[in-house]
Amino acid sequence: MRAARRLAAARRPFAAALGGLLLLGSGLAQAEDWAYRVRPGDTLWDLGAKHLKVGINWRKLQEYNRIADPYHLPPGSRMQFPIGWLRIEPAKARVVAVRGAVNLLPPAAATPLPAKLVSEGMHIGIGSRLETGPGASATLEFADGSRLLVQDNSSVVFDQLSSYGSTGMVDTRMRLRRGRTLNRVIPAKGPASRYIIDTPSATSSVRGTHFRVSAGDEGAPDATEVLEGKVAVGAGPGQVLLRPGYGTVAAAGAAPAAPIALLPAPSWADADTRLEQLPAVLAWAPVPGAVAYRVEVVRDDAPEVLLFETRTQDTRLRIDDLPAGRQRVRVRAVADNGLGGRDSERSFVVHDLPPPLTISPLDGQRIGLPRPRFEWTLAQGVERTRLQVAADEQFAQPLIDTEVDGQRFRPSLSLPSGKYYWRVASRDAQGRIGRFGNALPFEVSDAPADPGLEAPQAAQGRLTLRWQKGEPGQRYRVQIARKPDFSTLLLEEVVDVPQIELKRPGSGRWYVRVQTVEDDGYAAPFGPSQEIRLPCRLCYGAGAAGAVLLLLAL
Repeated sequence: MRAARRLAAARRPFAAALGGLLLLGSGLAQAEDWAYRVRPGDTLWDLGAKHLKVGINWRKLQEYNRIADPYHLPPGSRMQFPIGWLRIEPAKARVVAVRGAVNLLPPAAATPLPAKLVSEGMHIGIGSRLETGPGASATLEFADGSRLLVQDNSSVVFDQLSSYGSTGMVDTRMRLRRGRTLNRVIPAKGPASRYIIDTPSATSSVRGTHFRVSAGDEGAPDATEVLEGKVAVGAGPGQVLLRPGYGTVAAAGAAPAAPIALLPAPSWADADTRLEQLPAVLAWAPVPGAVAYRVEVVRDDAPEVLLFETRTQDTRLRIDDLPAGRQRVRVRAVADNGLGGRDSERSFVVHDLPPPLTISPLDGQRIGLPRPRFEWTLAQGVERTRLQVAADEQFAQPLIDTEVDGQRFRPSLSLPSGKYYWRVASRDAQGRIGRFGNALPFEVSDAPADPGLEAPQAAQGRLTLRWQKGEPGQRYRVQIARKPDFSTLLLEEVVDVPQIELKRPGSGRWYVRVQTVEDDGYAAPFGPSQEIRLPCRLCYGAGAAGAVLLLLAL
């Protein structure tokens, strides 16, 4: 607690001096006054009513600016408004994009209020706390158009969200308790404009720039990385001014490190990079000094709207699914001090082609065919379908990856028994391919399908066999043999209905098995063979009441 108070006390003089530091040599009067250029039709009383606090009379403005004639303000002349006289109003932040589970906790109250699930268009006020979960992010826009991207597993408290009337100046201050943010700050429109982010160990303040801030996790130092403009970072007893391409780290209670050059942007491995269709494949050359890489995909027209993010130690990555539209991927190296480097960026398009609707196999279906048939629908305007089958839900190494003209496909290879996933995507006449639909699990079983043979029926010298009806369009191959290995067949016949009638064979043991034949000619493995015991023909011919026909499963 004492350390926290000492840190807060050390920050107060730094925060008070930020305006002068960032103006880089501006005079004191300029830092404390907002300058206004008079327009035709302006009057002192109108300007006072529009910009001054309640209780500050327009006559004070006249006196401060040494205006002799309050009824005549020359257009183009400049007036000075002391910052302390300006009207201050709340200026809530607006949520412009949400990905995943993001919660908003209201300001502390005597009776705690429940958290709300953040949605696009929601407004966030002073004192609120925003929490992002795993794989989640939120993009906020402030009153001056500046934007904040709060990345996954982060927590931000908004300490100050206000504007100085209609001057265009805003005061935005927040605390990043944990996680990472990307900030794109509109250039300040006056000396009172502030954009400040506190982390547990440092304070970053800007007047218009593009930078990243992270609150170190698990004892790692807090980090600030500047991409454009300048950022003042203060911590403990010291402060530094960062220029583009530099960053700093700060541990609790210590001054920020001297500016550190960010690692260079990775170079794309063009031969191994594929962005024209999903899944997208990214590849880049290793960066000396990198311990990991961060990959992000954002909207090309709104780079603060995050669609995908991950950290990897590899120099190759596959992205299976992204929303339709024009996107931008950026890759940067991460140094052992935690600082992220410069970004390599590429734009690409994910085409809005709807994935086909799957028909079979069904979700979770168990199939007794080593070469199952896949079937789907075709959307209007789609000419071909891309089909993938894999043993893992991430499709890291697809076992089948092919394009099909029709709406059915049966692989030429047999799948060993086990669990699999399949998914399909559409390709139109222009060769554009859309995103994959949901991956559906199915299981291939090596246990032959039981045809469900019923007890045989014998009458008037005929033997009738019936079994369970299969799918529409299927046919059935029936074999009857004296030996269980079916080396010598009494009968082999293909029928369209699930039964067969034949002349009653001789007495004794017979063996029967049934095989389904699909409508495309594919023959499934035979079902389990079963034994039939027929009584002696003499007894049967005599019509003995004790004649018995037995069907025994082998």
